Amino acid sequence: MNGPLRIAMWSGPRNISTAMMRAWENRGDCAVADEPLYAHYLAHTGLDHPLRDEVVADGETDWRKATAALAGAVPDGQPIWYQKHMSHHLLPHIDHAWVHGLANAFLIREPSAVVHSYVKARADVCADDIGLPQEARLFDELAERSGRAPPVIDADEFLRAPEAHLRALCAHFGIAFTDRMLHWPAGPRASDGIWAPHWYEAVWRSTGFEAPREKSINLDAEAARVAESCRPLYEHLYNFRIRVEDFA
Repeated sequence: MNGPLRIAMWSGPRNISTAMMRAWENRGDCAVADEPLYAHYLAHTGLDHPLRDEVVADGETDWRKATAALAGAVPDGQPIWYQKHMSHHLLPHIDHAWVHGLANAFLIREPSAVVHSYVKARADVCADDIGLPQEARLFDELAERSGRAPPVIDADEFLRAPEAHLRALCAHFGIAFTDRMLHWPAGPRASDGIWAPHWYEAVWRSTGFEAPREKSINLDAEAARVAESCRPLYEHLYNFRIRVEDFA
């Protein structure tokens, strides 16, 4: 590596994005950033999210300053900086030049499962809330500009074989895998966003990735419509997912 490796993992909500952040932070050579555009997103949109005022007060609401910091010095001088991003936080007015300087990857999850989880925390949901439209647009932009598809991880497939997927992802980025990425101490982290008490209860209890469990998904008509409207976007990204057998 020439200089620090800055990894941007783009995801929608209600995925395994926080557990993935735990895995990278536990390497020991990696700083992490938890949703660094969230404060700007809430301040600009005026949306009423849980702990909204606290998030805005605690974070950087100027996207230019936030993105400049993400391209700047890595915390604690670490050689790797893992940046956990929600794709819907990348609002249309935000310039993408800084994104093209990062090592980008995408995390996806079957949309009806995302919506099912999302409506437990917020009653209303639209396609943009779950981030797939924004993920697909950014993925296509990066692929067209670079001439190669960024890596995509499907959450359910990842949870069936986390070590194989992490090894493949590390190989893509040209860094060594460590089994420290598979387990971590339970509890909160100083790196967690201020919103963590509302969203991270399960992650705080966790000590590693858990195998996917079959769940009964029952959506009302509007929630089901949102999930189905996002399915073609999910399937588009799914076609580019990491297949661990390719790295065997």
